[in-house]
Amino acid sequence: MPHTRSLARCALALLAAALVQPSMAGPVLDRIKSSGTVVIAHRESSVPFSFVDPDGKPVGYAVDLCLKLVDALRRQMAAPDLKPRFVMVTPANRIAMIEEGKADLECGSTTNNAERRQKVAFTVPHYIAGARYLVRADSPVAVIRDFKGRTVVSTKGTTPLKAVAQANNEYQLGIRVVEAPDHARAVDMVAAAEADGFAMDDVLLYGLVAGRPDPGKFKVVGKFLTIEPLAIMFSRSDAEFKKLVDDEMKRLIQTREAHVVYERWFQKPIPPANRSLNLPMNYLLKDFWKYPTDQVPG
Repeated sequence: MPHTRSLARCALALLAAALVQPSMAGPVLDRIKSSGTVVIAHRESSVPFSFVDPDGKPVGYAVDLCLKLVDALRRQMAAPDLKPRFVMVTPANRIAMIEEGKADLECGSTTNNAERRQKVAFTVPHYIAGARYLVRADSPVAVIRDFKGRTVVSTKGTTPLKAVAQANNEYQLGIRVVEAPDHARAVDMVAAAEADGFAMDDVLLYGLVAGRPDPGKFKVVGKFLTIEPLAIMFSRSDAEFKKLVDDEMKRLIQTREAHVVYERWFQKPIPPANRSLNLPMNYLLKDFWKYPTDQVPG
């Protein structure tokens, strides 16, 4: 009987411990535990969110936020040796990399929308942008209708590409809509007069121009074609991982640590040209961060 009571006490103790400790169970967290790494998907030229600096190192606003999420994982998992590992993705393959478990966090400039939420999950937006147009400085274009009969490029697999195609059909503008493999190539097409405009989130356009040796050759024009809540993306199959990421993003915003990261990338000189974007936080993001949530319209 004493032996039975001892076993019962042990069982109750184990149950109590299980209730107190977070489960830390799920495919993403299990993968991170077993590998000792957090795989961060980054972009090549999504300045200032996620890009490669002149030394080949992944840097940017979203990358810095993701590294803070890795710090939170170290604390929550009691795994001080947990390391980030970087893998480059493109707009065309970024969702598949998350779905297939080849990356744990996608840290770039990806829009959270209903279509994508069928495949992946997102945390609290780190930026709210709007798609506009990059044109040459001498271009007469000011709004979407001015592109009638002209060529507009956007990056493959992005929401602005779909929005341009939709506006083109809706207004019967006869725009030739073409795809570029990445943002840098799209800017090159505008510079070389292979395209009359590049439709993309305005903040990315400013970042791309700031990094070029010829920034005076371009201008950003037009009203917002879309409203884009940009957020870190990850698997939708691990609720515990999502809670951890969401909680840490909310903490970073509420303690204003995220604001410091914002100022570093939007209001101070950044690579590759060591120029500042001089972009104060817009009213959309300010308002959204008053009550941070992963719930976005659309």
